[in-house]
Amino acid sequence: MTTLLVFEFPSTGPFGAEAEAAYTELATDIAGQDGLIWKVWTEDSQRDVAGGVYLFADEASAQAYVKKHTARLAGFGITDITATSYAVNEGLSRIDHAMLER
Repeated sequence: MTTLLVFEFPSTGPFGAEAEAAYTELATDIAGQDGLIWKVWTEDSQRDVAGGVYLFADEASAQAYVKKHTARLAGFGITDITATSYAVNEGLSRIDHAMLER
């Protein structure tokens, strides 16, 4: 069953186009993550947070990514991380135009 993963952590930037320039290599690495269907990058400079919403093929892939990305963020000194996963109701999601496959 597909799994939705929501990551959020403190960030003072960069945001917007500066983030795109700074994190292109990271985005390319994430794109190759086993089980990843898609990621939407999120940011809110007003609240000083960043993160992402991910769709994984299964819970095991999502949890492997949580472990990897939590360690990566810790390497940047970011430890106040929220990572929440949800089982996706695929039938209802398809009715509402969810893109559940690559």
